[in-house]
Amino acid sequence: MIPLRLKVDADAVDPYVVRLRSFEGMPGPPGNFDYLDAALETADGENALFTGATGNLRVFGVDPSEVDGDIVFVVPSRKIAHRLIRANSQHNTLLITERCDQLCVMCSQPPKKHHVDMFPFFETAVFLAPENSTIGLSGGEPTLFKSELFEFLRETMERRRDIDFHILTNAQHFDRADLAKLRDLDLSRILWGVPVYSSVGAIHDHIVGKPGAFDRVRKNLSILCEAGAKIELRTVLIKPNAPGLLDLAKFVAVALPFIDTWAIMQLENIGYGRQNWDSLFFDSSQGFDLVGRALDFSISRGINTELYNFPLCTVPAEYRAFAPSTISDWKRAYVKGCADCSLRSKCGGFFEWHPRVHGYGRFGVA
Repeated sequence: MIPLRLKVDADAVDPYVVRLRSFEGMPGPPGNFDYLDAALETADGENALFTGATGNLRVFGVDPSEVDGDIVFVVPSRKIAHRLIRANSQHNTLLITERCDQLCVMCSQPPKKHHVDMFPFFETAVFLAPENSTIGLSGGEPTLFKSELFEFLRETMERRRDIDFHILTNAQHFDRADLAKLRDLDLSRILWGVPVYSSVGAIHDHIVGKPGAFDRVRKNLSILCEAGAKIELRTVLIKPNAPGLLDLAKFVAVALPFIDTWAIMQLENIGYGRQNWDSLFFDSSQGFDLVGRALDFSISRGINTELYNFPLCTVPAEYRAFAPSTISDWKRAYVKGCADCSLRSKCGGFFEWHPRVHGYGRFGVA
């Protein structure tokens, strides 16, 4: 698994953001060297010394070429640096907060009560990001800090007109007063990922652990639509909602035809998903008929529908075109049985923490 946290030793006292530059094979820093860059001075098999306006930073246990261009958040007191944006990755996500007002039964990152305002650091990181990046914003629930989020988006999108954002939100906190602020943003550059787990309000509310959540998300999806937002509807497939997936497809087609994509997602075995695995994991390799019928219906109604986190060998051949590689590179893994698979180059594989006993009844070389 790709490490997102590095062991470091820094001269500074306060936390800061810096971009690491190794400039390997080059005589010196190029013209685009920024004052927030730290250039490689020396390196051996154990550590690399970077220096810049922020002082000296010694990074341990990683080849300098692997972090060239990476933007890191350095916490000197803890001797760690978080890789906020990796230059060679398409899967960079900033964790806005760990607080959340829902308690989803399969949450991969269970919420915490505390919150640390990272917006100033994230703003600097986005300013330094590689050209034409798409950056994820996640939580917890980012819109618990809606005013700060809107200001962050306004500032970064104005300064970096080449940057797009993918924002995961439960959409519980929008109201009509937000229409002007939303329209003030270039909404063509933002994709809002919003979960809807069932067409039955009681089932959705039970899954997210919040009474009234279904009615609220329906109302606020219409606000996002009125503002002109792009919406990715997200449905994690689990035992409580699998039997009603076709009904949800019909609901999406009738009530939410304005969405850009409907993503049906396999369960991630971490957080509450791991804790509740036996009662939640739906074996789509053997029960794919439920998925297939919903997929057939939504596609027939013009809804762009995709299967996220589905290993291709667990999907019937005629549906594999709808299952792109979606698992982030830093948590993607392949197992021994994948070695000789002809589809490996196209397959997203498994989450690093997926059970070794895969849970899929039909699994093997495709």
